[in-house]
Amino acid sequence: MQISKHKWLTITLMVMVSMVVSSCGGTANPTPTLVAQPTAAPTTMVEPTQAVEPTAMPAASPTGSTSSMTGSIEFQVFGDPAELKVFQAVADAYNKSHPGATVNIVHIPNQGDHMTKLSTSMTAGNPPDVFLINYRRYGQFASKGVIEPAGPLLAKSATLKEDLYYPEALNAFKYKGVLQCIPQNVSNLVVYYNKDLFTKYNVPFPKADWTWNDFLGAATAITQDTNADGTKETYGVSVEPQIIRVAPFVWSNGGDIVDNPDKPTMFTLTSGPARDAVQFFMDLQLAYKVAPPEAAAKAEDGESMFMNGKLGMILQSRAATPSFREITSFQWDVAPLPMQKQKASILHSDAYCIAAASKNKDLAWSFVEYAQGVEGQEVAAKLGRTVPSLKSVANSPAFLDPSLSPASSQVFLDAVPTMKLVPVLSTWPQIEGIVNAELEQAFYGLKTIDAALQKATDDTKALFAEGVADRDK
Repeated sequence: MQISKHKWLTITLMVMVSMVVSSCGGTANPTPTLVAQPTAAPTTMVEPTQAVEPTAMPAASPTGSTSSMTGSIEFQVFGDPAELKVFQAVADAYNKSHPGATVNIVHIPNQGDHMTKLSTSMTAGNPPDVFLINYRRYGQFASKGVIEPAGPLLAKSATLKEDLYYPEALNAFKYKGVLQCIPQNVSNLVVYYNKDLFTKYNVPFPKADWTWNDFLGAATAITQDTNADGTKETYGVSVEPQIIRVAPFVWSNGGDIVDNPDKPTMFTLTSGPARDAVQFFMDLQLAYKVAPPEAAAKAEDGESMFMNGKLGMILQSRAATPSFREITSFQWDVAPLPMQKQKASILHSDAYCIAAASKNKDLAWSFVEYAQGVEGQEVAAKLGRTVPSLKSVANSPAFLDPSLSPASSQVFLDAVPTMKLVPVLSTWPQIEGIVNAELEQAFYGLKTIDAALQKATDDTKALFAEGVADRDK
C-alpha cells in the first residue's frame, strides 16, 4: 500500500514524540509554572502531625528534586532568637525541598531597626527579596508601590486559594482593595498566666467569660509586697501602655479608638465608653498598683519578668510562645482577654511581602507560596510562633497539640471572630508613636490622662488626613 509523504511525516512525528515521552517517564507538561510538579510526595523537615483532608485545600506546594527554582534570595525578619529559629526552620525546609534554590535569612532582632533597614534599602533600590512586616506598618510601603502585590500571584497559584485563609488576616493586608502580602498568622492579644502563682495565691484560673473585675481581682491577689521600700516580689500583670493594648479594652467597653475606622480623622478616646476604658487600663498602674512601676519596667521588660516568675499575667500575642516554651520553672497557659460589655481582641498579624525591586521574583514567590502553604505553616505552627492563617493548619494538631504549651491554644482561634484592626494607613506608624508616648506618660503618672489623650488627639489629626489621602489616591 502506498503512503503519502504527508502521512509519513505525521507518523514520524508521532513516533518521535512517543520516544521522548517514554524516555522522560511521563507526560510532557504543556503549561509551564513557577515550580515543576513533583513525581513523589513532598517532604519537609518536620513531619506533619495530621494529613490534610483532600477537600481542605489543593495539593501541597511542589517540592523535591524536580523543582525548577534556582538562585538565591534574601528574607529579612525580626524577632528574638527563639523566633528566629522558626523562620530559619521554614527557610531550611524550603531549601531542602528545592535543591537549586537558597533562601538566606537576614535577621534584625529589633523591629524598629528592621523597619529602618527596610526603609533605607527601599530608598536605595536594594531591598531584601522577601521581608516580614506587621499589618500596622506595611501601609507606608504599599502607598509608595514598592511591594509586589501578592493578590495576582495568589490568583494564579495552583496550590493556594484565597478562601483557604482566614479572611480577617487577608483583609488586613489589602491596600486599595489589592492583597499586598500573604499573612503567616491570624494571631491576637491574649493573657498568658503563671499557673503556679495562681495556685499559690488561691486564684481561680481564668475562664472563657471572665470579666474586668475577675482580671483585676487576680492581679491584686498575686501582687505581693515583700520589701521595706514597698517594691514587690511579684506583680499581677504587665501591660504595655500602647494603643494596641488599650484598644481591645475600649472595644470591649463598647467604644472605639477613632471616629471612622474606614476613613479616620481623629482619635475618640477623650470621652464616653472609650475614656472609661482608658481609665480602667491606666488605673492598673496608677490606682491599683498591680503593674510594675516605671523604674521596674525599664529595668526588666515584661516578657523577662514573666519568664523569671515575677508576673502573674502578661498581655501578649502568639509571638511570645517560642520564648515562653523555654520556661522550666513553672507551668503556664493562655486565656482570652477579660471582657466588660462584650468580648474583644485585636489582630496581631505579620505577612511575607515581596519587594517590587526584587531581582528574582519567581524564586521569591515560590518561597512565599511554600512558606504560606500547608508544609511551611505546619513547620511554623509546631514551633509555636504563629496562629496559622491557613484554616486547615490552624485547626490541626500542628497548632492545637495540647502536649505543647500553651495547652489552651484554642483560645486564639476562639478570639478570631471578636478581633478588630487599627486603621491601615501609610502614616499609622507615626500616629502610633505619638499616641504611645502620651499613653506612657499618663500610665506612669507623669501627665494627667485627659491632658495626654487631648494632646494625642490634636497632634495626630494631620497625620490621619495624610494617611487617608494616600490610600484614596
